[in-house]
Amino acid sequence: MLLQATGGHGAREEAEPKKLKLYSYWLSSCSCRVRIGLDLKGLEYEYVAVNFPEAEQQTPEFLKLNPMGYVPVLVDGDIVLADSFAILLYLDEKFPQHPLLPKDSVRRAINFQAANVISSSIQPRQLMLQHMREKLGPQEAIACAQDDLRTGFAALEKLLKDYSGRYATGNEVFLVDLFLAPQIHAAITRFKVEMDEFPLLSRLFEAYMELPAFQDNMPGKQPDTPAEHRV
Repeated sequence: MLLQATGGHGAREEAEPKKLKLYSYWLSSCSCRVRIGLDLKGLEYEYVAVNFPEAEQQTPEFLKLNPMGYVPVLVDGDIVLADSFAILLYLDEKFPQHPLLPKDSVRRAINFQAANVISSSIQPRQLMLQHMREKLGPQEAIACAQDDLRTGFAALEKLLKDYSGRYATGNEVFLVDLFLAPQIHAAITRFKVEMDEFPLLSRLFEAYMELPAFQDNMPGKQPDTPAEHRV
């Protein structure tokens, strides 16, 4: 539950400081995962926009929070956490409402495995997209990202086919769903991947987009979303 936006398109003052603070960038799929998780758990937080085109992630102030210069960063009192995986696991242990992991050990392991396919196999080259554009040219860079997405999505289709229900690992939303939704959204909107060959992922994405916690936290609806990208 977003309470306050700072940076980017301005701030809305709150009477009292809020405990949780999320440093985010509207287009970041990693930030999107955490925004969905916070929303599902009904947690109030302050949204602090980090302007990537202006290189705010490389300022000394931000690098004190995350020396890697990435978002998201979650601040909870004196605790500072970077990396969406770590943040979501922390939130799940501290705030037990709407658990993000199933009780069944096999399905829990599948959540970890599928989430790692996204974060470790699909996403890394997307983080280097600007560098790849400079070295290879824009079309070749997009083609490389599309190849990674298709390879990863094909693996996810096979991995999840025996575990999926309405959502990726059953009829409740769990951790892997928070990873899948932003990545599928990016594949469709940014990388123009045709999803016809991935029927399971396409069905899951349709189910996610029926849930307010997913709808409201997609890139087009953030405080720092540029006007031309707002939906």
